[in-house]
Amino acid sequence: MGVVVSLDGERGKKPRLDPLSALVKDDLKAVNELIIQRMASPVALIPQLAGHIVAAGGKRLRPMLTLAAARMCGYEGRRHIALAACVEFIHTATLLHDDVVDESDLRRGLASANTVWGNKASVLVGDFLFSRSFELMVETGSLEVLGILSKASALIAEGEVMQLITANDTETGETAYLDVIRSKTAQLFAAACSIGAVAADRPNVEKEALETFGMNLGVAFQLIDDVLDYSDSSGEIGKNVGDDLAEGKPTLPLLYAMWNGDKEQSALIREAIENGGLDNIDVIKEAIESTDAIAYTANIAREAVGKAVDALAILPPSQYLDALHSLARFSIERTH
Repeated sequence: MGVVVSLDGERGKKPRLDPLSALVKDDLKAVNELIIQRMASPVALIPQLAGHIVAAGGKRLRPMLTLAAARMCGYEGRRHIALAACVEFIHTATLLHDDVVDESDLRRGLASANTVWGNKASVLVGDFLFSRSFELMVETGSLEVLGILSKASALIAEGEVMQLITANDTETGETAYLDVIRSKTAQLFAAACSIGAVAADRPNVEKEALETFGMNLGVAFQLIDDVLDYSDSSGEIGKNVGDDLAEGKPTLPLLYAMWNGDKEQSALIREAIENGGLDNIDVIKEAIESTDAIAYTANIAREAVGKAVDALAILPPSQYLDALHSLARFSIERTH
């Protein structure tokens, strides 16, 4: 099962992450060096555990967004390096906490930190990384950045609690589901983009445009992640097929299939959400396919990407703008 959703007028051009990666390569190298430096601690377990999840890779999308936004806005200094590191520390801390809450045993295809070192160590090292992030924010000397990232951190935590509340709840609606992913996932995308404009001291209209871009990009990424949970390429993103279902998470593909399936399909999905587990995963995957839940979810993601691209219309043409357009398309056409 795959998903390919093209933006109008862009067919024939394969979207890639490479253009953005190439543009910010040198800056991202500096970010990684700063991250390693700031993970240092005389308590050996801290850099060991933090290094495990950082070294596991990932796309580094959020720090790349900060770097690209700053450069696109004409920034020529170095403060954006620390800001991008802040963003990555916040993201890594939330991953450590997420894996404890979700009782996950895999992260990007490797054993999760909580599986290797236990829940207590993972939570505490996550707290350490949050603290390092706020140290860096203070060092940049920008109250505006501190306000944006501290607010984002609070909203991410609220999103996690919202997801906890909706777990195993078959009455969760599409609006509630989207509220969760805006807070839990998209908020950091939005903050990562807007602080790039803050670093460049750009007008509010540009900060808001980049925030809107990031918010909608983050929504699209999470929607496609939820689609890929029922795809044969789940292993490529370090997950097992049906991980969300096993945890009783009512994601949009599941909900749509429950709302639109036949009586038997709806009952099976309802039971799976309420109790968790993968006893009927094959039947549920068939229900997701037969009800076009994948196409429906992908179309919501496509609409979000359209809003993201539209938000950038006020910014002047540049290679960074082109790279963000390519990233937006990549977010809905990716298979991992």
